Order: sequence, then structure tokens, then C-alpha cells
Amino acid sequence: MGKTMQVFYEGRVQGVGFRYSARRVAAGFDVAGYVQNLPDGRVELVASGACGEVDDFLQALRESELAGHIAGESAAEITTPAGLRGFEIRP
Repeated sequence: MGKTMQVFYEGRVQGVGFRYSARRVAAGFDVAGYVQNLPDGRVELVASGACGEVDDFLQALRESELAGHIAGESAAEITTPAGLRGFEIRP
């Protein structure tokens, strides 16, 4: 059974290559979704896939070089948005 998580990251998460690093980490997992900067300085990430894959991907992000930039995160399970294919960076 699958799930889709929406995560908002706070901290120094814009202008540090966060989105590109997240996409690189995602390449190691069977997840679809996107990562994008928000006008308020946060980064939004949506990841969809098998429960274990999504959980492992999000944990890998927490343990990556991005960890030093994340001051906080909030996550919620959401309905899967239509048309997710691969993992992409959105502007």
C-alpha cells in the first residue's frame, strides 16, 4: 500500500542547493513527487510511493548534508496529486 507525504522544511533551505540535493537523494528511492521553494522562505516537498520507500527517503534526507540547513519540518499525509511522474524540481 502506498502513501503520499507533504513536508515543509524551515531554516536556511533556500539558496543552498536544497532542491537539487533532494532530487539526488530521491534518485535512490522508488518515489515520485517534487520539491519547490515557497515565497515565505520554506521548501515544500511531496513524495509518493510505497510506505517504506517514502519513509526511507524522508529519513535519508534528514541524514544527508541537508540536515544542517533544516531548522524544522512539518509533515502530513495527503491525497496523491494527479500526474506525479518521477521526482522533479519545481520553480
